[in-house]
Amino acid sequence: MTTLTPYATYLVQTLGSFYLTLIIFRFLLQLVKADFYNPISLFIIKATRLPSSAIRVFLPPFRSCDLASLVLALLVQWLIIQLTFTINGAGMVSIFMALAWGLVGTLSVFLNIYLYGLLATIIISWIAPQSQHPAIVLIQQIISPVMEPFRRILPSFGAIDLSPMLLFLVLNMLEFFLHGIAGSLLLDTRVVAGI
Repeated sequence: MTTLTPYATYLVQTLGSFYLTLIIFRFLLQLVKADFYNPISLFIIKATRLPSSAIRVFLPPFRSCDLASLVLALLVQWLIIQLTFTINGAGMVSIFMALAWGLVGTLSVFLNIYLYGLLATIIISWIAPQSQHPAIVLIQQIISPVMEPFRRILPSFGAIDLSPMLLFLVLNMLEFFLHGIAGSLLLDTRVVAGI
């Protein structure tokens, strides 16, 4: 282990997590049928086009589910894990452990997108409810389909909508559950993006 090891690990983790988040956003864009002409959507599509199109040859989309993006997300997560282990002198990771860790890390990124997106939506609804900024529109397009079942369970009370609070509780419970799985896999949360 050299003095550059923590810096290299940090760089791999940060860049890998950023790209993994872009891939998951690409999956969500297609899943919720978001506006693909949104400038942020265009950036995400261009940034993930090359590797996902290679996988898409073998795994075409099924309805609105972009399976190629999910496979790419798992591959990127595996690459982050393997590079982190290699940089730290730990050698090769078992393919089964890497797959399990990659799945947990990818699910964790999904949860983080919805948790932070929900928080952003709540704050924006108070400070700029009529904003048409591309980022705000995109977040709302991704969050709205998940909010619908919670709005049916807990209808709004006049100007107050409590359904985001219920969704927030469910997302936090899922996050605790995921951390429990990570603990049972003896997962070092510094190794897997999103945890």
